[in-house]
Amino acid sequence: MTAHAWLELLASGLITGGLYALVAIGLNLQYGLMRIMNISHGEFLMLGAFLVYTAHTTLGGSPLAWLVPVFVAMAALGIVLHRLCFKPLAARSPNVEVFEARSLMVGFGLMFLVQNTALLAWGADLRGYDYLAQPVDVAGMRFTANKLLAVGIALALALATIALLRFTLLGKGVRALMQSPIGAQLVGIDTRRLHPLVFGIGLGLAGVAGALLGMIYEITPSMGEPYTVTALIVITLGGFGSVAGSLVGGLLLGVVEALGMHFTNPSLKMLLSYGVFIGVLIWKPNGLFAR
Repeated sequence: MTAHAWLELLASGLITGGLYALVAIGLNLQYGLMRIMNISHGEFLMLGAFLVYTAHTTLGGSPLAWLVPVFVAMAALGIVLHRLCFKPLAARSPNVEVFEARSLMVGFGLMFLVQNTALLAWGADLRGYDYLAQPVDVAGMRFTANKLLAVGIALALALATIALLRFTLLGKGVRALMQSPIGAQLVGIDTRRLHPLVFGIGLGLAGVAGALLGMIYEITPSMGEPYTVTALIVITLGGFGSVAGSLVGGLLLGVVEALGMHFTNPSLKMLLSYGVFIGVLIWKPNGLFAR
């Protein structure tokens, strides 16, 4: 392979990995702060994709114009779901381990509920729309404009989330809760407000990720499940509770998949991902970038 071919292959992997990272950051916020393993995370990604698809095809305008409304709507839905499902569950669980197991079961229930609701609303047919699908040359490499735009927005949101956690009072409160929930409460951090807010932000990021993916790929009610698995692999790579680790882990997984599919077979994509997942769990269970 020439140097140019290597660069194009790596760039393709980074584009895919940037979208993986945004999906994983939303789930990592929920698990890192509240120990909610929201296995239904990908279904809300799917819901965001369908909402933007419906708004774009019925009301018109650019899909980008619907990103903020979708984020707000999904974040509000997340706050409601937290208050209805996970807050009562936390109050009735004797310890964190029991809460994690119970929240996992609730997540499975939400997964089937959201997926079947989407089937009733939009049917099982493949749906999609053309948006900026023309090729663009970048330094001699050719990509579609919608992929470049989607990964640019995804990376901007990922970096904005990292900046929010590092440089704002809200972010300091979230990081304090991740490190020591009891210590954070002792210094006056209000978990009753922070938990539903962060859960909502996580769902809002999932909705935006779905909207970006809907600009590139076809949309189905079952599209969310593989992204939930991918998000779990990325979180394992980057470390549970580490948002910056999710960003690096997502980019790394995208590159590994691109290289692996090029030198083996595209049908082995999930096998490669699971191989990385199992390897990290065995040799570095706290994540490659956990501190």
